[in-house]
Amino acid sequence: MHPLLKIIEDRKKGIKSGIVSICSANRYVTEASMNRAKKENTYVLIEATANQVNQFGGYTGMRPADFRDFIFQIADEIGFERERILLGGDHLGPLVWKDLPEEKAMEYSHTLIDQFVSAGFTKIHLDTSMRLKDDDPNAPLETSVIAKRGALLCKTAEEAAKRAGTKPVYVIGSEVPIPGGSQEEEDTVSVTTVESFVNTVETYKKTFSELGLDEAFDRVIGVVVQPGVEFGDETIHPYDREKAALLTAKKAEYPNIVFEGHSTDYQLPELMKQMNEDGIALLKVGPALTFAMREGLFALELIEKALVDPEEQSRFSDILEKVMTEKPDNWKKHYHGDEKQLKIKRKFSYSDRARYYIPDENVSAALSKLLSNLEKVSIPLTCLSQYMPI
Repeated sequence: MHPLLKIIEDRKKGIKSGIVSICSANRYVTEASMNRAKKENTYVLIEATANQVNQFGGYTGMRPADFRDFIFQIADEIGFERERILLGGDHLGPLVWKDLPEEKAMEYSHTLIDQFVSAGFTKIHLDTSMRLKDDDPNAPLETSVIAKRGALLCKTAEEAAKRAGTKPVYVIGSEVPIPGGSQEEEDTVSVTTVESFVNTVETYKKTFSELGLDEAFDRVIGVVVQPGVEFGDETIHPYDREKAALLTAKKAEYPNIVFEGHSTDYQLPELMKQMNEDGIALLKVGPALTFAMREGLFALELIEKALVDPEEQSRFSDILEKVMTEKPDNWKKHYHGDEKQLKIKRKFSYSDRARYYIPDENVSAALSKLLSNLEKVSIPLTCLSQYMPI
């Protein structure tokens, strides 16, 4: 049985099982996640989004098989069993090609799905919620259209899975906020309505059946909902179980699925626990992990400045800022304000657009020099206490 299907079975027995999904292609984040899973003797679920990883390389330069090999290499290096790694594909569909006509966008989407499943990814988020070039820009996209496109992609996934000898599990639906955090500072976040949730499930079920995919629908384990959580540059919308009560109560009528919550970054541990108790058992986290890594790197740089001669220092944060200002594409649509505000957001925003620049050649070289410099010196405990207090 797929480990994520076991979560469903556990919950039917009253065991509130759940799992955090690591949505990051960062080496330090994935290694830390594996070490945590190794310590707790659990699985680790690591997902790649369609814009991160696709048949054209995505912004990471990796195709699905490359990402799999990248993750497996890290696992081998730290002694973490490959069998305990669950690979997922997030927002798989025409997200990257939404500006193209349906025929071409879906052609690319079928290839995308085929490559993910063929590479051994067994948690597949079918996301066809976006309008394409020839859809009416002034009308909401009908759920029936979304479901039909999703079911066709599932058919491709099932064909690839048969060749690969796997039985993938599926997640349907799409959350309200854009992947990676909201662009605007909102006072409230709307919770998915009961009607929307039921309509999604029932429409997909009917459409899958029409395409002969009833057995595949039995492996639809999750529906993406907006439970009322989100984050912006400086704000976090905490989970409020009372506001989500109608939605979470309705889930009891669908014991074979759980909710998947996106943008659950920065939620307090007790709120993550409540979300899991309330049926949001697939908790996706990404920017919060690289945000924490960035905090650690900035703290290490302060230690470096205290202990290493100026001419030998890495200038990590300066180089990161320089590269971000020279190549603004990964943050300019997300950060707003005057120059002072933009500089602060580039470094400290919860959205952590800085994560896209860590693989840059110059930033990566500065990071390597930072770590190398610190390996050459003895760091007093008092210095650690100053810059990395427990």
